[in-house]
This record gives sequence, structure tokens and C-alpha cells, in this order.
Amino acid sequence: MSSYADRLAALRDELARRRLDGFVVPLTDEHMSEYVGAYAQRLAWLTGFEGSAGTAVVLPEAAAIFTDGRYTLQVREQVSADQWSYQSVPETSVSSWLKDHAPKGGRIGYDPWLHTKGWVDAATKALAARGAELAAVETNPIDAVWPDQPLPSDARLVVQPDDLAGQSAAAKRADVAEWLDAQGADAVVLSALDSIAWAFNVRGADVSRTPVALAYALINADATADLFVDPEKVDETVAAHLGNSVRVQPRGAFAGALDSLTGKTISVDPDRAVSAIFNRLQAAGATLNEGRDPTILPKAIKNRAEIAGTTAAHIRDGVAVTRFLHWVDTVAAEGGQDELTAAAALEGFRAETGALKDLSFDTISGAGPNGAVVHYRVSEKTVLPIERGSLYLVDSGGQYADGTTDITRTIAIGEPTAEMKDRFTRVLRGHIALARAIFPQGTRGTQLDTLARQYLWEVGLDYAHGTGHGVGSYLSVHEGPQRIATPNGQPGGDEPLRAGMILSNEPGYYKTGAYGIRIENLVLVQDRDVEGAEKKLLGFHTITLAPIDRRLVDVAMLSPAEREWFDAYHARVLREIGPLVPAEVRGWLEQATAPL
Repeated sequence: MSSYADRLAALRDELARRRLDGFVVPLTDEHMSEYVGAYAQRLAWLTGFEGSAGTAVVLPEAAAIFTDGRYTLQVREQVSADQWSYQSVPETSVSSWLKDHAPKGGRIGYDPWLHTKGWVDAATKALAARGAELAAVETNPIDAVWPDQPLPSDARLVVQPDDLAGQSAAAKRADVAEWLDAQGADAVVLSALDSIAWAFNVRGADVSRTPVALAYALINADATADLFVDPEKVDETVAAHLGNSVRVQPRGAFAGALDSLTGKTISVDPDRAVSAIFNRLQAAGATLNEGRDPTILPKAIKNRAEIAGTTAAHIRDGVAVTRFLHWVDTVAAEGGQDELTAAAALEGFRAETGALKDLSFDTISGAGPNGAVVHYRVSEKTVLPIERGSLYLVDSGGQYADGTTDITRTIAIGEPTAEMKDRFTRVLRGHIALARAIFPQGTRGTQLDTLARQYLWEVGLDYAHGTGHGVGSYLSVHEGPQRIATPNGQPGGDEPLRAGMILSNEPGYYKTGAYGIRIENLVLVQDRDVEGAEKKLLGFHTITLAPIDRRLVDVAMLSPAEREWFDAYHARVLREIGPLVPAEVRGWLEQATAPL
């Protein structure tokens, strides 16, 4: 189909054929993943929206697309206002919009393999107030009208070695079995792809930028497990690694396996398992224990091997990023380069490490006004040159077998304006305040978020995204349950921070049509010893190592403590990265990290 209008029309025809008065299209897959395989990119195919979070609703005479503040600009650039109305989350929600717009007495379709039970309950209640109903479909209607829909990936699994994982898969299953015993449950359903990868010490290549495989799992109270993954994806090495205690079955057999759990007590995570899983278990007569997937917290709290691995990965990645920043200053600043060539150059430096498995997400390479698009995705249609007198924002990361990286730097191309320096310094001060924070055990990310925003708030400015997200160990670049953000109903902000967790520290500022600023490092939560302390204390150790553009700093705005932090950070960058870069980069790095 040649146009998005044609695709929308084809879906409406298909809905009419099925006697549905609407359909909800989320950006996720059967595992509630944030990043999904090509086969599951239904929202992008239908609307043109390429962000990583969003939902669409299609009615006979109206259509709406729902995104959060990260995508306010992007959705308007990629999705036609002629066919779609733009809805901002959390100011509104799909359920509340349906309550106001669904046809009275209508049937709104949804795919039960793409929504949580909680969403289904909320939407059902909202529609009931309208005299309408939510109707589960057996097959997704978009799949019926998407003629060239890709097939799911057939990439093979690979083993994540115990020396990198820090714990054997058998030991992890034993821990889950012990948890099940305490819960009085017979088995737990794992449906989140990174949970399965972590629990079985395997990785895959079925989802762009995230090293996971399409699979489901049941871990039993006797520490045996059933792994539902297409058998051709499991070679002899992986089979030997899994051992006799893990039964490998086709992914398509998972639903039938749920039907066989009659009389069993099964633990299921309502935030991560889709509605269809609950429906099958309830129909089978299983007793459901609703609670958090037991791998979530152990996965988030990195062990010694994972911390050592991510430290090594960040040094390696820091060398690549430093080489790139030198390239920006010496090549791109002379002209003739654009957002695409810069992103390619950065990926090239990472590839030259010889250890890069993949990027951890599509590089956000934003010059000038494109830098103000928070999750900008450069394309041939949108690409801008890197020009003098502008700011260039680059948010990027790498996937390495020993760790996942995520870093943002904002670079002055030529002489920055006084306003640019003021805004950058306010963002920097917020970044430093968070990096230096010491807080009692039990502190939540929501309690720390204000630290990063305070200097923007002083002059009536802010940013419409979270300040920090969790990061996996050669897994998802966005990993829960922890996050640092303004309370807005999203999960994670109320999770207590614990030693061993990794988060991003990434305040920003975005001036629409002009420029964007973000400074992002990853930080590790560590214990802090403070003389006389009456409570156990925690703090952050910065693990990202690359220069922050000192030309954008208004030194007069910094306190002595802030200046000391900045200079100490740069001294550490020079000490740890300097010996590993080429000679010509070393000279540049010495200047880039000189004391303020």
C-alpha cells in the first residue's frame, strides 16, 4: 500500500468486515517489550510513527495517536494530522479517550496478546460507561491487511558465559524455585524477554538493538523449566548449556501448555504478562498468584561480575566516544558533515573496538533544531547538516557482551550564544547535583528527580522526560524497575534504589525549533560511608567516561563544589581514557579535560 491513508482505510474495511467499531494498536509485542521485532511494528506500519512508545485507536470516523512528552514534536512530523489527532499522555489516556469517543453501544477490538490485564480492565470499565464493549480478537486485523509483514526472526540463541553473568542459570532457577516455595506456587510464568535471557543465561538477536530471543518460560518449584522457543534456534552448544532440567518446546506450544495447568498455582506478573496469559490460565482452572516476576529485582541489582563487566564496557565505549568527539571537533566542525555521517562515524569508532555486538538503540543524532526532538531519529528526509553556530546533540550506546552503554553529549559547533551556555550550565548543575547525591537506603527515584530539575525550574524551564532509567547487563538499555522521574503514574519511580543498580543521569533542555541539550552518564548505586551517619546511606558512582563540552559551561554560574566535581570528573576521564586513545586524540583530550 502506497500511503498511510490507504493503510488506515484498509484497516477500517477489515474492522467493518469483522463487525468491529474500532481497534486499539499498541507499540509492543506479545512480551510487553519496549523495543520490538520488525514483525510487531504494527503501529509504525499503520501510522508512520517511529518512536519507542505510543498507541493508536482507530474508529470508523476518527483516529487518534497517543504519545508522551518525549515525542510531542516527532509524532507531528511523522504522523499526518489529516488522518490522526494527537493525544498527550499522561494528560489523557486511551481509556479516557474511548470513554468520550467510542460509538455508543459499539464493539472496540483489541489483541489480548498485546495488552496487560490491567489495561483491559480499565478500558472495559471506560467503555461500559459509554454503553460499549471491549472485544478480544482471535487474530490481529492489522496482520490481515499488512501484505509484506516480516516474519519473526530466526536468529539462534547464544550462551552468556557464567563469568560474565556472575551466576549460573541453574543457580538462578534454584533461587526462583525457593521463591516459589515461599509463595506456595507450583510455577511462574516468565514472558518478558529480558527476564528469560537473564534467567537462562542466553542472549538472542530477535529484537532490534536488544540481545534477546522470542520465547516464553515456565520455571517450576522443583527448579526444572520449560523454555518455549523455536527449536531450530537452539544449537548443540545452547542445548548443552541448558541441560536436562530445561525442556525446550516450540514457542507456539506455550498457549497449550497454559491450558494444561489445571489445579496448579501459577505466579504471573500483571505488569509484564499479557491479558491472554491470564485468560488461558483462568479458563484452565489454575489458581493465579499475581506478583512481580521474581527475576526483575535480581536482574536490576548487578553482581560483582556484571559490575566488572559494565565497567570494562564503559571504558572501551568511552574510548570510542572520545575518538568521536575529537572527530566532531576536527572534521565535522570544518563543514561537510551531517547527522547521518556523524552517526555512522560514531558507530564506526565503536565497531573498531572489535567487541561491539550491536548499538543499544538507534543513535539520536540531532543538529540544531533536530536536537530539540527528544527521541529524534535521523533519516534521509529529516537529515540536517552540522553547521557552525549551532549545538549538536548525540545520544547513543553500544551492546557489548560484558555491558550495555548509553551516553549523551551536547557539543558546541563554533561559538555558542550566551543563552546556550546558560541553559547548558543549568542542565550541568542538575546533572552534578544528582551525581553527588547521598541519600538514605529506601529512597525512591521520584525523591531525587527534583535535584536534576531545580536550576531549570528557577527560571521557569523544564524537560518532558524522565531523569533516569535503569540499564541492563548486555540486555535492555531501558530496564526496570528503578527510574528517576517526576511522579506521573508510570511504574518504577516508587522503586527503592539499591546498591548494584545502574541508572542514567540525563537532565536536558529543549528549545523548539532551535536546539536541544542533554548530558547523560550512567551511574552505579553504591554504599556510602559517612562518619556519624545514623542510617545506611547510598550514593552514585559515575561509570560513563567521556569529556563534557567545557566550552558550553558558564563557569561563573558554578559553585566551588560543582566546579570541583567537574574538574575531578575530567581528570578521571583523562587518567582512564587518555592512555587508550591515539596520540592525536590524546592531545585534544588534554585540552578538552583541562580544569575550568
